[in-house]
Amino acid sequence: MRYDIAIIGSGPAGLAASINARIRNKNILVFGSSDMSSKLVKAPSIDNYLGIESLSGKELKDKFKSHIESMDIKIIEKRVNNVYSMGEHFTIVSGDDMYEATTVVMATGVEYGKMLKGEEEYLGKGVGYCATCDAMLYRNKIVAIIGYNHEAEEEANFLSEIASKVYYIPMYKLESQLNDDITIIEDRPTEIKGDRLANKLVLKNQELYVEGIFVIKDSVSPKYMVPGVEVEGPHIKCDKDMNTNIEGLYVAGDCAGKPYQYLKSAGQGQIAVSSAISYLDKKRIREKMMSSEVKSL
Repeated sequence: MRYDIAIIGSGPAGLAASINARIRNKNILVFGSSDMSSKLVKAPSIDNYLGIESLSGKELKDKFKSHIESMDIKIIEKRVNNVYSMGEHFTIVSGDDMYEATTVVMATGVEYGKMLKGEEEYLGKGVGYCATCDAMLYRNKIVAIIGYNHEAEEEANFLSEIASKVYYIPMYKLESQLNDDITIIEDRPTEIKGDRLANKLVLKNQELYVEGIFVIKDSVSPKYMVPGVEVEGPHIKCDKDMNTNIEGLYVAGDCAGKPYQYLKSAGQGQIAVSSAISYLDKKRIREKMMSSEVKSL
C-alpha cells in the first residue's frame, strides 16, 4: 500500500501536519511516540502558545492527544531508520518493516547529543543505528549496543539470539528486563576505534573488543536518515514553503532550524503538509493529462 503522506515525528510540527492532512482527506502514516514529544512533556509551564494560558507540557500533550484521537489519527510507535527517495515515491525503513509514501514530512526534531569520537568515521564500517536491520551480519559475533532509550533494549534482546555475545551500555536508568545472556556495563563510552572496521569500544574505565557497535538514539542526523538531503549543521535546508532539495520531501519544526518554539513548529507543520498536498494535486493532474494523451493516440 502506498500512502499519500508519511509524517515522521509526533511533536507539535508532526501533529499539526497530520491534522491538516486528515482534514484534506489524505491517506497518512504518522511515526512517533505516544509521549508526543519528550521536550514537551518535561516543560513545567508554557506561556507563549497563542490561545493557551499557563499550561504544563503534560497538559498540552494531553490536549494534543485528545485532538488527534478525535480525528482517528494513530501514531505508529516505531523508529524510522531511513527514508529513501525512489523517484515517484519514498520508501521508509523501520527495522524489518518498509512502507511507501508519495510524499514525506520530516518533523523529527534535532539530535542534541554529540557523536562519539570515531562514530561517524566508522558508520557503515562496523557501526550502525539499527540492530534489527543489520542483525544477520553479526551472527555468532561479538557486538556492543549503546542504548539511549528503552527501545534499545528490544534491539539488544533480538540481537542476543543471533550474536555470540552482546554487551549493553545503557545511557539512562535501566529498569526493564534484558535477556539473561546480555552483559550490562554501567560505564560511559568515549571513543570507537578500529582498523578498516570498528573493533574496539573505549569506555571511561575499560575497553571492549567487539565486531560491531550499535548506537541506538531517539533520532539520528538527517543526513544519515535521508541520503542526499541537504543539511546545515543539525538542520535540514528548506525554503519558505518547507521544500527540501528532494522533490516530495518537506521539513517542519526544530529540524528545520531555530527558533525552537512550539507555536513556530505547529505553523511549519501546516505549511509543510500544505506544500505536500499541492504536490500531490499537481502530480495527479499531470498523470491524468498523460493518461488522456495516451488514450488519444
